[in-house]
Amino acid sequence: MSFSNFASSLCLITFSLLLHAVFGAGPNFHFCSTPDNFTANSPYESNLNKLTSYLYYQSPPTGFGKGSRGHYPDQTYGLALCRGDVSTSDCKTCVVEASSEIRKRCPYNKAAIIWYDNCLLKYSNNGFFGQIDNINKFYMWNVHVVSEPGPFNEKTKELLSQLANEARATPKLFATGELELGNSTKLYGLVQCTQDLSRDVCKKCLDGIIGELPSCCDGKQGGRVVSGSCNFIYEIYPFVNA
Repeated sequence: MSFSNFASSLCLITFSLLLHAVFGAGPNFHFCSTPDNFTANSPYESNLNKLTSYLYYQSPPTGFGKGSRGHYPDQTYGLALCRGDVSTSDCKTCVVEASSEIRKRCPYNKAAIIWYDNCLLKYSNNGFFGQIDNINKFYMWNVHVVSEPGPFNEKTKELLSQLANEARATPKLFATGELELGNSTKLYGLVQCTQDLSRDVCKKCLDGIIGELPSCCDGKQGGRVVSGSCNFIYEIYPFVNA
């Protein structure tokens, strides 16, 4: 799998955790593979069509699905992951949209990945199950900065590290939690891994992206690091204008 290897940073003026589904919203980000392509009506395209159809039927009941179709050199591998707290119907809506949109954006790429707030979809001509994907990654953050970045960064890392330990122990590899900050404000956090990872590999993936907090979101009131294998979100609620 040869995805584009630059990590993009996105800045959201009104960043939100989107605790409730926002229907009709476009994808947060996507990557198309280069230079691996397939031709129209090829065996690879046929296998990819079968795989994406399988994923949007398999994924919604549990929030995760993975599979492969075909044989070398036309075999394709893929997975779909929905955020751990979305409903079955919202999961299905997101995966169906992701399946359609990624084919429009990466029409003949053998590997691609797309992220929405409610799900991600990823496929490749190379097997990737069980491996941490750090190539496909992006940042998002709130432009507002807290008044005391140092202590806030420590509390954010503390919460996310605690959630990483909790997620490791759950079947969905998913956890959410809150931390009181005082002044009627709370710090909310969410972490999740794709379920092809083992518990230990999930923890390693989360620890890695949590370590990117200073690069991503130093003192920011909200932020995300999102990779192809795991992600975190944190946010102050309600927002406090510094």
